[in-house]
Formats: sequence, structure tokens, C-alpha cells
Amino acid sequence: MGIRHLQAFLLFLGMTIGYSMRVNMFVAIVAMANSSTANPDFEDYGWDADEKATILSSFFWGYTVMQLPSGYLANVWSGQKLLASGVLICGVFNLLMQAAAHYGDVIAVCACRVGMGLSQSCLLPCIHTLLSKWVPPNERARLGTFAYAGAQFGTVFALPVSGWVAASSLGWPFVFYIFGGLAIIWSILFFIFGADSPSEHRSISIEEKSYIVQSLMIDQEIQEISTEKLKVPWKSILTSVPMWAIIITHCGQNWGYWMLLTGMPNFMNAILGYNIQKNGTMSALPYLVMWILSFPLSWLADFALRKGISRSIVRKICNTMAFWGPAVALLVLGLEPGVKDTIAVAILVVAVALNAGALCGFQINHIDLSPNFSGTMMSITNCLASIVAVAEPLLVSKIITKETDASQWSTVFFLSAGIYFTANLVFLIFGQAVVQSWNDPKVKNHRTNEKM
Repeated sequence: MGIRHLQAFLLFLGMTIGYSMRVNMFVAIVAMANSSTANPDFEDYGWDADEKATILSSFFWGYTVMQLPSGYLANVWSGQKLLASGVLICGVFNLLMQAAAHYGDVIAVCACRVGMGLSQSCLLPCIHTLLSKWVPPNERARLGTFAYAGAQFGTVFALPVSGWVAASSLGWPFVFYIFGGLAIIWSILFFIFGADSPSEHRSISIEEKSYIVQSLMIDQEIQEISTEKLKVPWKSILTSVPMWAIIITHCGQNWGYWMLLTGMPNFMNAILGYNIQKNGTMSALPYLVMWILSFPLSWLADFALRKGISRSIVRKICNTMAFWGPAVALLVLGLEPGVKDTIAVAILVVAVALNAGALCGFQINHIDLSPNFSGTMMSITNCLASIVAVAEPLLVSKIITKETDASQWSTVFFLSAGIYFTANLVFLIFGQAVVQSWNDPKVKNHRTNEKM
């Protein structure tokens, strides 16, 4: 255990809290729209399906706009300071949610959600930038997956807690107070204990610093790690075929992931008849399984690399499991959406849990292609994928005009299965997992091919 493991743990907690604030609305909005579903002592606002869809998507309006600036700032300024500041501001907006709903209704709530998206847009670019500086290549799948698994853990934590709190004497306002307070505490801790790189950390040992730096030098086939800020090769990145494979894959994953995350509480309420407490718990179950599954998968991915299996093959196998597995599960659920509730939940668990392979697949693949610009690359792919996340609840709300109509849910499940299948097919054909020539413009002799 070293300082790099502490950094990975802090990033894990940051992802946990970031996603907790992102998803707590998915459960809280049920009570905010109709308090009889939770604690009737608290006011509700009678929002209809379109208003709820607008609120849920509004987070991604701000999130999408600031992706590219966030990736640029993480690269030229400080990933650590940007991430700590972003989560801090996001926490403040979360604390203001009850007041916004009371005084400004839908417009004010959307404004808070947009502000949360703007401030949280730095999350993935900063984490990718920091992982590329802190994690040796042969530990990339394990520590990278551990950090990113905070998204699933945050979902697992936030969904049931939000349901329990909304149904308790505390009521739905405390859903936002709890997670907003946790965000502020984490930000202070990360300001104190985080760092942009091993060379900037006060407490790291010389042995660990040398191990990290030397392993990164070997992977990139360079003589030294430069401390100067490199100019982003925008043209090379945007014309890179493997980069576009990641973009398309990321967009496909965002559709499926957010369709399941935003849709499951409504599906479980309307089709399976779960109340808000059981709804929150059962909605979290698939993400618990996904979080647990991510750890053996990441270990196996690194083990396969140590045994000499091509990095491209490892990434593509993991990604195929993460995309085609859920596609099959959604096809099955689409054929029989009104199936017995326990079977439906089991299918949803499979559909969500297998997404764990994406962490060792396309998501870590940004760093494979360019350790120096992985944060910028993530900001690009996440920006375009976030447009999909904005559109998803709005489009689904047009398909599902009556939430109790199982056939309409079938249409959404079939559509999502097709998107999953197509996105992974693109990654299998065009994806790569080698450092690209534009990773460091000063270095000419890079690996440009890998035996597939």
C-alpha cells in the first residue's frame, strides 16, 4: 500500500459522492412530485412526466457544456484543485435544492441541477488526468476500476438511502442535505491529501515515486517524464480512428446506462408496483452487483496482461461483456416486460451488472491511447456522450406516454439493446490499445501498431 493507493481511494470517494448527488434526484423526485408515495407531511409539487424528465435531464445541460473546458483546465492547470473545487460547488447547489423547489418550482430546481452539472463536469476528465499520472500501467485496470467503481457504489448508496430518508420523518429535503454535506467534507479532504502527481505529493516515498515514474516511461517508450505542459494536439485527437471508436462506444454506453438508471425507479413503481422504500432498495441492487463484479474483472484484466495477452484483446473482451451482455438481457425483458417481479429484477441485475466490464474496456482505453492527454480525451468523449444523456430521458418520455403500459417499455428495451450492440461492434472493429504517435509530439518513435 502506498500513496498511489490513497489517491485511488480518494478518487473512489469523489466518484461515490459525485454520483450520489447525481442520482439522488431519481428517487427523491418521486416524493417531490407526489408526497403520498413517501412522507405526506412534506410538500409536493405535482410535477407531470414531462416536467420530471426535464428536471432529470437538466443536470446534463451544464455537464455537457463544461466538458471541454474542464478537460483543458485539468491538463494545463491542476486536476486535483479543479476536482476539489467542482465537487465543493456541486455540494452547495445540492444543499439549495429544497429552497429552490419551494420558492422557484421547476425552473429553480432545473437551475440548481444545471449548476450541479456545470461544477461536476470536471469529474471524469480530472480523474482520468490524475490516474494517468499516478497509476503504473500494470495496475491500470485494478486502480482505475477501483476509482471509477465509486460511480456504482455511489448509486448503490444513494438510491436506497434516498428512499429511506424520503419515507422517514426527515423527509425528502434531507436527501439533498446529506449528500451536499458529504461533498463539502470530501472536497476539504482532497484539497489537503490529494496531489496532481507523485512529484508534487509531500509524503510519497522515493521508492514509490521512482516505481511509478519508471513504469510510465517504459510504457510510453520515452527517456524521461516531462514536467512541462504539452500543447494539446486537437487535430490529431479528433482525426484519430481509435478515438472515434471510443466516442461512439461511450455514447452507446451512456444511453444504456442512463436509460436503466433513470427508468428503473419508474419501471419498478409502475410495472412492478414497488413503493418508494422498496423501489430505492431494488433499484440499487443491480449497481451493488455491478460494483462487486468490477473488482474480480479488473484483477483478471491485469492478470491477462501480465500473462502476455494483447491489451487490445483484453479491452475488447471486457467491453463485449459490458455491452452485448446487457443487450441480451434487455431483449429478454422487452419480450416479456410484465414478467414476475423477481424475474424482472434478476434480468435488470444482469443488464446493469455486466456494465462493470466497461471500466476495463473503453473507459480505461483513453489512457492506453494517450496518457498525456487522457483527461482531454475523456472531456471530448464525455461531452458528446452527455448529449445522449440529455436526450435519453426526453426521448424515452415521448415513447413511454403511459408508464403502466408494458408494451411501451418493451420498445425502449429493444431500442437500448440495439444501441448497445452497435456501439460495441464499432469498438471491436476500430478500437486499439496502444500509445498513439501524437501522445508526445516531441517523441517520434512510438508504437503505432499492436498485434491484434
